[in-house]
Order: sequence, then structure tokens, then C-alpha cells
Amino acid sequence: MDTLIRNSTDLKFEIERLKASKKIQEEAIVAHFKSPSAIIGTIVSMFKGSPATDIKGSLLGNQDIYGLVSRVLLPFILNKTVFRGSNFLIKTAVGLLSQKASGFINEKSIATTWNRILSLIPGRKPTKKHANYAL
Repeated sequence: MDTLIRNSTDLKFEIERLKASKKIQEEAIVAHFKSPSAIIGTIVSMFKGSPATDIKGSLLGNQDIYGLVSRVLLPFILNKTVFRGSNFLIKTAVGLLSQKASGFINEKSIATTWNRILSLIPGRKPTKKHANYAL
């Protein structure tokens, strides 16, 4: 709090100042969302993040498409196969744990795993596109 309130008059002035500030902020938000391009820009900014901070949007975190797909598929596959007869609490725990585990799934880990599988097949070499990920 920036201002020091010593009596009821100071409190009334601070309340009026905050109401005026609220009104100005509301008008700015309404003006920002008047055009469809502003709404689309806001939605896109959730996915892109801020270039100034080098942090991706909070909605997606720093995951690529493989991580995002695994966030949906991993719990679904586990609950439909391995934990088919389990109760609600077990399925919820599996869902939460697989959501956390999907953070480790990205293009690099998939390419590395794929190259390891290909290296087990005699006469096959890792693909050139992902050869830099191979161990």
C-alpha cells in the first residue's frame, strides 16, 4: 500500500482513488477486446509466450506437440488398458502422475527412443533427420 491512512478522511479519499483506478482499468480492458483481432491476439499470446522473457505461454508451458498429445493419450491409454478394473481413486492418481510424466516426453526423447529401436534392427541406421539425438 502506497498511501498512509491516518483518519477516516484519508480512507474516503483512498476509496475514491481506487474506484477511479478501477474504472480506468475496466475501460482499458473493454477497449482492448472491442475488435476480433484483439481477442484472437490475446488467445495466440497464451500459446506463444513473451519474447522478452524467453518463457513460453503459461497455458502450454515449454512442451512441444508430442508433450501435449501425451498429456491426453497417456492417462487415457493407461486407464483403458493397465488400470481397466481399478477404482476412481487409482484412475485419478494415474491421471495426475501421467500428467507430470508427460512433461518429460518431447521430440528429442521420442527421437532418441526411436533411434534406439532402429539400432536394434540389423542393417538399419538411424534416420538423418534425428541422427543428432542418437546416443
